[in-house]
Amino acid sequence: MRTTTLLRKLLGLRSTRVRNVSFDKEGLVVNVAPTWKRARCSECGSKGPGYDRDPGRRWRHLDVAGMKLSLRYDIRRVSCPKCQAVKVERVPWAETSSWFTVPFEDHVAYLAQRCDQTTVSESMRVAWQTVGAIVQRVVARRRQGDPLDGLVIIGVDELSYRRHHQYVTVVVDHVTRRIVWAREGKDADTLKAFFTELGEARCAKLEAVTIDMSGAYIKAVTEASPQAQIIFDRFHVQRLVQDAVDEVRRDEVRAATSDEERQRLKGTRWPLLKSFWNLSLFDSLRLSQLQRENKRLYRAYLLKDALVRVLDCTSESLARVKLDQWIRWARHSRLEPFKRVALTVAKHAEGILAYVRSGLSNGRTEGLNGKARTITRRAYGFHSAAGLIALLMLCCSGMNLSPVFLWPGFFH
Repeated sequence: MRTTTLLRKLLGLRSTRVRNVSFDKEGLVVNVAPTWKRARCSECGSKGPGYDRDPGRRWRHLDVAGMKLSLRYDIRRVSCPKCQAVKVERVPWAETSSWFTVPFEDHVAYLAQRCDQTTVSESMRVAWQTVGAIVQRVVARRRQGDPLDGLVIIGVDELSYRRHHQYVTVVVDHVTRRIVWAREGKDADTLKAFFTELGEARCAKLEAVTIDMSGAYIKAVTEASPQAQIIFDRFHVQRLVQDAVDEVRRDEVRAATSDEERQRLKGTRWPLLKSFWNLSLFDSLRLSQLQRENKRLYRAYLLKDALVRVLDCTSESLARVKLDQWIRWARHSRLEPFKRVALTVAKHAEGILAYVRSGLSNGRTEGLNGKARTITRRAYGFHSAAGLIALLMLCCSGMNLSPVFLWPGFFH
C-alpha cells in the first residue's frame, strides 16, 4: 500500500486526495487537495474559475500517535457566476470560516457535551474560547430541520449567568422535553423575537404556554398567541405566599418588645416554609407553640398551607371554589403581605386554575435550567450569551454526537 493511500485512509476524509506528507516542529503536515478539479463556490457550490491562491493555508485535524496533524492546501478564490461575486473556494474537509476540519470539530463538540470546557481545551490543545466557537459551528451544522415546527405546548423561563447580571430566555417544548430556542435578555421584546421566528401560522397552533408571573412574558404571549392558554408555574405561585410568610415573620421579629419574645421566634423560618408533609416532630412542636404565642404568624402559615392545598386539588371546580375562599380570607387576614398576594392571585386566577386543570408546570423548564446552570459552572463562566446558548443547544436539544475516529472503514 502506498504512503499516500495509507494516509488517505487514516485521515478518513471524503473527496480528498493526499499529495505528500512532511514533518515540522508542531507535528505531521499532510498536503491535500479536493478530488474535483474546478473550484467551487463556498456559499452555493457552483463551479467557477479559480485564481489567487492563498499558499500554505492549514486546517487542524485529529491527532495521530500523539502528534498534531495539519492539512495544508493552497486555497483559491472563485468568481461565482451564480452569486455574482468573488468567494473563497469550498473544500470538502472543513467549513469556510473554520481553521479546523469537520471531524476535529465534531470530536470537540462530543467532548463538550460530556466534560468541562477547560478539559476539552487542554485535551484537544486548542484555546478555551476556540471550544465555544467550534460548538457554535457544530450546532449550526448538525441541527436537523426546524426545531420550531410542531410546537403545541411550550414553557418559557429565564436563566441567569455571569453573577445574575445577565439573562437568557429559554423556550422548552413540553412534548419532546427539549430546548428549542434561546436568546439573550428577559423582557417582552426578547420573547416577541421568538414569536416572530415562529410566525403567525405556527403561533395559532399553540395550545398552552407555561410561564412565571412575569408581566413582560404575559404581554408577549397574549399579543402573539391570544388563543393559547397561559399556565402559571406552581413553584412561582407558592413562592408568592412563602415570601409573604417570611415577610410577616420579619415584621414580627422587628415588632417584638423583649429578647424573650424574639427568642421564641428564632428558628421558626424553615418550619413555616416547609410543606406540612415534610414537617418533623420537632417542627410540629414549634408550630404548635407558635399557635399559642403568635397568632399573626401562625395565621400566615395557615394561609400559605391553604393555598398549597388548593393547588393540590384534582378538580378544577373545587379548586375554583377554594381559591375564591382563599382570596377572601387573605384580603381580611389583617396581614399586609397577604393582602398584596391576594390581589396578585385574583388577577391571575385563571392561569393558576389552568395548572390544576392541565397539571402542566415549568418543572421541566426549571429542570433543564438546572442542567443549564450545571453547564454554566462546567464552563467556568461565559463572556457572551452566544457561547452559552450554543452549549445549551448542544446538550439540551436532543443532539446526539459520537466520538470521531481517524480510520472509519480502514479494515474494509
